[in-house]
Amino acid sequence: MAEPAIIVVGAGPAGVRAAEALVAAGVRPIIVDEGRRAGGQIYRRQPDGFTRSHETLYGTEAARARAIHDSFDALADRIDYRPETLIWHISEGQVWTLGPDGEHRAIPYDALILCTGATDRLMPVKGWHRAGTYSLGAAQIALKAQACAIGSEVVFLGSGPLLYLVAQQYVKAGAKVAAVLDTAPFSARFPALPKLLSQPAVLWNGIILTIALRRAGVVVHHGVTPVEIEGDAQDGVSGIVVRTSNGETLRFACDAVGMGHHLRPETQLADLARCDFAFDSSVRQWLPVRDDDGRASVKGVYLGGDGARILGARSAEASGRLAALTALSDLGHPVDQSQQQRLRSAIAGYGRFASGLAQAFPWPVEQAATLPDDAIICRCESVTAGELRAVVNETGACEANRAKAFSRVGMGRCQGRYCGLAAAEVIAAEAGVPVETVGRLRAAAPVKPVPFGSAGKPATQEIVVP
Repeated sequence: MAEPAIIVVGAGPAGVRAAEALVAAGVRPIIVDEGRRAGGQIYRRQPDGFTRSHETLYGTEAARARAIHDSFDALADRIDYRPETLIWHISEGQVWTLGPDGEHRAIPYDALILCTGATDRLMPVKGWHRAGTYSLGAAQIALKAQACAIGSEVVFLGSGPLLYLVAQQYVKAGAKVAAVLDTAPFSARFPALPKLLSQPAVLWNGIILTIALRRAGVVVHHGVTPVEIEGDAQDGVSGIVVRTSNGETLRFACDAVGMGHHLRPETQLADLARCDFAFDSSVRQWLPVRDDDGRASVKGVYLGGDGARILGARSAEASGRLAALTALSDLGHPVDQSQQQRLRSAIAGYGRFASGLAQAFPWPVEQAATLPDDAIICRCESVTAGELRAVVNETGACEANRAKAFSRVGMGRCQGRYCGLAAAEVIAAEAGVPVETVGRLRAAAPVKPVPFGSAGKPATQEIVVP
């Protein structure tokens, strides 16, 4: 049987385990990754020449990070690895890439396994456009890939496990963390506890993080409402003001803010591949549809890891491997069905835990409705909440893409990755409609900017030889 052409997008936990399963079956996959080295965001590697240990970089996740790195390194001579390569379009059974050499290539595939990971889920705050405001993921990148903090005195704002993980990583690195400000009330954790106990080891790691922050003397507040990130255009962030659950107004001096409310799947490539999406009310997001084995709605496309649904790094390893086994099975390769069943069961368990996290750390929907009119929603295009509300009221545009056409929200460099979810909530609140009726911003190629000089270059048609 001729070897199929299988492309894996992403070299994080899901992509690494997918590649491992393909290689074990005798297939040499193409691994396309935007990163310089494998590991993904959660297990991002430090640059060459840096000597910090895994324990220093990844804390409680050090062993898993090392296992992912070592597993991928062991595959080096049996895969076609293409780092620092952007897939900017998917069309007619091929992916369009831009590599570090500046060349565009069109690569055909028999199976495409999307392990695209996640990006930060952000709720705007007045002043969040000021220099010195970062997403939690960006704060991690600065620490892991550049060995520096985002500021000399940092406040972390948002909710979810990532908030505490990044704060603890900064403390461990010796940075000064002025405060951790959680928008979720502490009481929300108690009803979620039965679901969270489905993964006791993961829950315990979270408890360890909070204990470590307390021992380090970091101020932690729960149930806060952000008021404003203070500062000016010249010097950037100078402080943050929040309102506590009992109505007290607090100000924390800082020169940087890291913010985020858990994560959102990176779904643009699934959209370009014409996969179906469905609204998940538990997380108030549109997610690509996949079956229990990782198949998308489009033949030959498979979904693994957080790029389909945020279930965490452990689940990503399982779902990436399962997606690869499903692709192999669909292409006529024999697979171990008992292994597939074990993977399905593991993913289901992580799903229960994830639903507990969504309950314990809710997305602050009410914050969108109460944003001041002068608060910027879309940082790329400087669209304010007031301008977006005016579009809703003056044009009747209550659908995301129609509102985008009138306001330019989500039309900038990030194509709505960082403002799209919040913009939908603002539209829904102003129009008085359920957020699912607002829909989602559609992806368009190129999914990320490509150099202007390369835009007119014809793509090299790559033929994958079995």
